[in-house]
Amino acid sequence: MSAEKLAQSLTLLLLAGGLVVIGTAWGYQLIGGYVPCKLCLEQRIPYYIGLPMALAALAALVTGRKGIAAVLLLTVAAVFAYGAGLGIYQAGAEWQFWDGPNDCGGGAAAPASASNMLQALQSTRVVSCTEASWRMLGLSFAGWNAVASAGLAGLGLLAAGILKFRVPMAKSLA
Repeated sequence: MSAEKLAQSLTLLLLAGGLVVIGTAWGYQLIGGYVPCKLCLEQRIPYYIGLPMALAALAALVTGRKGIAAVLLLTVAAVFAYGAGLGIYQAGAEWQFWDGPNDCGGGAAAPASASNMLQALQSTRVVSCTEASWRMLGLSFAGWNAVASAGLAGLGLLAAGILKFRVPMAKSLA
């Protein structure tokens, strides 16, 4: 397998994995009823930035522009590394390793008019950034996002490295 083909496969895996993660977050919100906090919403931004950039990198790879693809993939890796940092920050705040943000509450919208404000206050659930609403294998949504984002960053870095530096692993897989 050529270095370009391997980089394309890794980029496709990054895209697929990223779409699964952001789709799962939206599914838990829309179907599962989990209201995201402010930090949860911020952790989605790297997906909204990184996945289109990964798609652009894939297009550059397909058209033979390896240099542009490598730069895009390095940027994608940095974006997802930032996302992993956000996930670690929130997970640590949930475990009380450090303080979370003071202004973190629910992601719900404000009432449309003053007449239904009391009703809105009774039905609105404020979500704290420092309390995990769900855990699996000891990790909260934020913890799992840190793991997923770090994995996506690693895929982007590996794909860029294969393109830019001709990592010997690419030749051994041929």
